[in-house]
Amino acid sequence: MIRQLGWILGCLAITFVLQGCAGYKIGTRNMYRNNVRTIHVPIIKSDSFRPELGVMLTEAVQKEIERRTPYKLSNAETADSTLTCRLTADSKRVVSETNTDEPRLVQSVITVELSWLDRRRLPLIETRFLPPGETTFYFAENVDFVPEAGQSISTANLRAIERLANHIVDQMEMRW
Repeated sequence: MIRQLGWILGCLAITFVLQGCAGYKIGTRNMYRNNVRTIHVPIIKSDSFRPELGVMLTEAVQKEIERRTPYKLSNAETADSTLTCRLTADSKRVVSETNTDEPRLVQSVITVELSWLDRRRLPLIETRFLPPGETTFYFAENVDFVPEAGQSISTANLRAIERLANHIVDQMEMRW
């Protein structure tokens, strides 16, 4: 009798524990929207004097989507959603300099605005920080580089673009 009571209480405890975990999602497929299977990423327009940055960011975002998400890249006519970005600015500034006014530490900053919409033009990115009705996100990434050590603005921009692509794909995950 005591043995059966212990067995029943054990089963009840396991049932309650498993019910508490029922809301959790397992695997990468559950981290992303189920109603989106394909995505179109047009060439990112660049408002900067370096038009190649838009093309580099487009390629980085597309590779990151293919690598981390279950979404497949598609053309505009057949895609379930469209991820539109615009490179709004890129700049560099001297953070510190030598006694002879040569730059020792330089910072490169790239700013992007992002919008991810479905076919009905409804926003797919959810956040509590975005005002109601707003569909555009703004991202900025800065990278420091040391010209004295042989680092260049090109390598700094490449690192900033890789980080921006990572942040953009992070925003595609569903919120808990």
